[in-house]
Order: sequence, then C-alpha cells, then structure tokens
Amino acid sequence: MQSHSQLKCDDATLFPYTNVFTPEKGKHFFPDCLEMRICVGKVLDKKPQVKMESGEPSEVLSEDDLSLLECLRAILSETQMLFVDAFLQNNRLDHVTQLMGYHPNYLEMFLRTQQYLLRGDGPLPFHYRHYIAIMAASRHQCAYLIHLHEQEFILQGGDQEWLKGPAYIPTKLRKLQEVNKILAHRPWLFNKTHIEGLRKEAWSVSELVQAIVIMAHFHALSSFVFGCGIKNEPDHHGGFTYRPHSPTENSNDSDYTSDCSSDSNSEPEVGIEILMERMKKLKESQEEEPTEEERRKRFEKVETQSAELTKPGKKPSVKAEIVKYCQDEDFNYIDFTKRGCTDEAPTFRANEYSWDDHGFSIANRLYSEIGNLLDEKFSMAYNLTYYTMGEVIDVDTSAFRRAIWYYIHCLYGIMHDDYDYGQVNQLLERNLKAYIKTVTCYPERLTKKDYDNVMKEFKHSEKVHVNLMLLEARLQGELLYALRGVMQYMT
Repeated sequence: MQSHSQLKCDDATLFPYTNVFTPEKGKHFFPDCLEMRICVGKVLDKKPQVKMESGEPSEVLSEDDLSLLECLRAILSETQMLFVDAFLQNNRLDHVTQLMGYHPNYLEMFLRTQQYLLRGDGPLPFHYRHYIAIMAASRHQCAYLIHLHEQEFILQGGDQEWLKGPAYIPTKLRKLQEVNKILAHRPWLFNKTHIEGLRKEAWSVSELVQAIVIMAHFHALSSFVFGCGIKNEPDHHGGFTYRPHSPTENSNDSDYTSDCSSDSNSEPEVGIEILMERMKKLKESQEEEPTEEERRKRFEKVETQSAELTKPGKKPSVKAEIVKYCQDEDFNYIDFTKRGCTDEAPTFRANEYSWDDHGFSIANRLYSEIGNLLDEKFSMAYNLTYYTMGEVIDVDTSAFRRAIWYYIHCLYGIMHDDYDYGQVNQLLERNLKAYIKTVTCYPERLTKKDYDNVMKEFKHSEKVHVNLMLLEARLQGELLYALRGVMQYMT
C-alpha cells in the first residue's frame, strides 16, 4: 500500500486525508479548501529555498504556512465529524447533509435542530413527527423526503397501514391537512380559527406548535431539495439510475432534469463585476433615508413586479405514491397582491410582529428550546459569508444577501419597515427573482435549465449558500404567520 507521503493531493477519493508536503501539492490543496467554503487568509507566494544533494533548489513551507495548513485540515476534519454525527443519527449520510457540508457551521445547527424536532423532547410521539414530515413534503411532491420519512416512520414503530393515505390515519392527524396546505402555499390565510378547530380534535397548544414547526421545516426543506436538484438516495426508487423521461411519469429526477421551462423571464445576466459595482455604490451612497411612505411604495412596486413574473412551466402530474398523502392538490401559491380581500390578509408589518420580539418567545414558551435552536439557525443563515463572490475575494456581500432574504419575505406579503426595497431591484435581476420565486413558491416546477441560467459565475457552493438562505427565509416567514395565529388564539 502507498504511504500518506506518496498519495496525490488532487486524488478526489483521498482528499482531505492527504498530507501536503510541498508548495506544488499545496496549489492543489487550496482550491479544494476554497470550494469547501473555507476562507484562506493568506497565499503561499514567498517560500524559503533549501539546497538538495543534487544542487537543485527546492521550495519548502514555512512554519506559518504549515500552521495554516493544519488549521485548514482541522476545519475539514470538523466537517467529517459532522458527517459522522449525521450518519449515527440517521443511519445514513443523506444527500442533503452532504450538500450542506459545503457550509459546516450552518450544517451543525441544521442537524441539531432537525434532531431535536424528530427525536428530541416534545409532546408528539416520534412516529407522528415523521408522518407529519411526510404530509408536509407531499405538498410540494418531494418524493425524496417522503421516501426518507416513510422509512423512519416504520423504524419508529409506525403502523404501515398509515402509509396507504389519510383514510387510514387517526382523525387527529387527518385534521392537520387543512393547516398543512395553507402554511405550505398561502400562510397569510392562517389565523386563530384554525387553532380553535384543531383544539376541538384533542390537539393541545404545545402539540400544535410542534406540528407547525415540523410542517414549516419540511415545506422549506422541500424548496432546498428541488432548488439544488438533489437526487433520490441509492436505495430509493430512481436513485442513481438512468431512465428515459416519460411524459406520463414525474419524479424528483425527471422534473429537475427536464428542460421544459419558460423563457419568458429570461434576460441577459448581470455579471459579478457589475453586481459588485452596484453594491459598492449602495454602500457609498449619500442619499437621504427614504420616508416611510416611500419605503411602502417601493415594497409595493417589488410585490407588483413579482406578480408579473411568468409562472414556471406546467405543474408536474402527481404520482400515486405522493398524491395519496396530499389533500386538495390543486391548492397552490397565489401572488400576495392577488389574494383578494386585503382586509382579511393585510400586509404583514414586521415591526408589529417580528421573530426577535414575538415569534422567538412564544415558540420557546410552548415548545421548549426550539426557539433558541431556530434563532441560532436563522442568524447563521442570515449572516453567513465568506467574503467571496465567484473568483473574487474580500467582497462585502451583505447587501446582496439582505436583498434575497427580504425579497422572499415580500413574496409572502411581509414588509420590514427598516429596509429599502429599492435595493431589491438594483441587486436582483429578473432571472434571479424568477428562480427565487420558483424555489420558494413552486419548487416542484423547477428545472435544471432554471438552475443553470442563474448565478452563472457563482461557484456551486455559493449556489448552495443562496438556497440555504431561501430555506431559512421561507421557514421564518411561514412561522411568523403561524405563531402570530397561535398568539392571537392565546390572547
């Protein structure tokens, strides 16, 4: 067998276990680290030379360089340990975890939160939790998550008859269907009357809060699965197999790889250089702060423009293995500006009900510790940055990240009074807005062409980063409506 010193650094099957002994090998090592989203603080540009017996000079690493490499290897080791933890928790290293491994700090919080939701303290039995996850994933036809949690449901002692559909489950669970579809597609319709109805079906308030958080978690996770084009696991139907696309059959794979996508939202993409110039101008701008009225008008303009984006391609037909879990499958997202009676669903003002001041405390009060876990995860996703954009380093991406986060909330009719929505139109081009809207509101309709046509100069790990923001911003928006309804019921 080869010793570690004989292994090549660019061998993808061995990285990151390989030792780095020379600067030449180090040149292979650093790009891999960058792609793993590790911010390298220095470049090996000046290296001492020593004479070999042959008389030829040979470059070696300084002590500082070796220390840096050890630090980088420690971070990579941290990712490996997270993968080990995920494997021990779930009896597999699933594709979602592997993809989130690009961002280990986020992954750690995601795994901790999901573990607590499904296996930690809480009033709901474990098999109920996994069945609720199945119900939530079915709203977006996410076969990937459905298959995972069907297996977990059985492992937790669930009755296999329940997997035949809602007709075979207890009435208590079946009554969640209405809340499930509203939160998944039009959360602004959720109010205290839904809580009152479920209370009559023997749901306690703490059970409801746990069920709501689980549903919202898997609605948002479905967006991430489709947004990144995650394939089925090897032991699931269609996993790692090639099957010609059939017009009568749809799955995670066939939907995502289909190129039947509308080009009506297409326009030439703005490159990273232009985007950086715009962010710099916004940062250096000396314009006066817009008035409250001007902020409201800019918010409404973004809302209206969002409604004008063409709906993505035809909704895929629902397979029997999915439709059996899904009630009223034709109930879908509609643009908030087209919601009908504005008195019943006015614009949600975040200064009147926010996560920090209201949602966090009521979540913690009724479902111990979940508020803390969600808050840490939201904060990580909101602030996560590596100061890179494509091949450019030392970039302040905060304005771009804020624009994405607040645009997603805008899709759900949530307005933040302290944000200038004019920045959304300056930083998010039409193609990217269409992608964000599709992933957030109709993820099952996303195609590979949609994914390939946006953020073309971004690295794959950066696209994953954007999808993590979509996941968390959607989750937070959905929970704001749900927890406000709970608070209204309790007061």
